[in-house]
Amino acid sequence: MEVATDEPFTPIKQDTKKGKLCYYPYNINWNYGLLPQTWEDPSFANNEVYGSFGDNDPVDVVEIGERRGEIGEILKINPLGALAMIDEGELDWKIVAISLDDPTASLVNDIDDVEKHFPGTLTAIRDWFKDYKIPDGKPANKFGIGNKAANKVRVQLLLFLESYSFG
Repeated sequence: MEVATDEPFTPIKQDTKKGKLCYYPYNINWNYGLLPQTWEDPSFANNEVYGSFGDNDPVDVVEIGERRGEIGEILKINPLGALAMIDEGELDWKIVAISLDDPTASLVNDIDDVEKHFPGTLTAIRDWFKDYKIPDGKPANKFGIGNKAANKVRVQLLLFLESYSFG
């Protein structure tokens, strides 16, 4: 499912490519959504991640709490960090967050806490996003920032740089 950014009122609908419905063969164990009213600028090259330009979509969020959300549900989250995914040359941030309503939310305050309380989750997220388009014949995605997740302090700086062009 995705937000159809090119349609009025941006409905949530099943993703299609070349007129066919998309199905991904890999399951995920987290909630996946976006930050409303954000945009990854395709005219701005981010020097922090190989000079990649934004993917012209809203900023994505991976929520790692224990409860499965519903399509269209709005969650209040605590951003913990981010992965700088490079998808076919375009920068596609993946903010890693936890719902403020999650029972473990008070234990997880930064990206370093994720491995402590959710062992293997960051690796699973990175691996899923690296490989999910391979069955469609596309190459594996890459990640900037040394293939690691940026902590939330760095994320604020990187998102600022991604969101504003001073040229």
